[in-house]
Amino acid sequence: MNCRGLIVELSSYLDGELDAESIREMEIHLAHCKNCRIIVDTTRKTIDIYCQAEPVPLPEDFASRLHEALARRLGRGPTR
Repeated sequence: MNCRGLIVELSSYLDGELDAESIREMEIHLAHCKNCRIIVDTTRKTIDIYCQAEPVPLPEDFASRLHEALARRLGRGPTR
């Protein structure tokens, strides 16, 4: 396992979806790579914070503004 491989498998690792051999390779790499440990720890903490957060109410006109912005971005003009 190298740094690039860790990044590719990061989501599966944090979700507990890797097989035992892949987990072993990931943990061996993490034992020797400070930068990847920081990435894994930071990502794990970010997920924990997100999961514990309360939903933020969106403005009433959010959906229409979003659709208009997407239509402009796609070059389709307003969608009314």
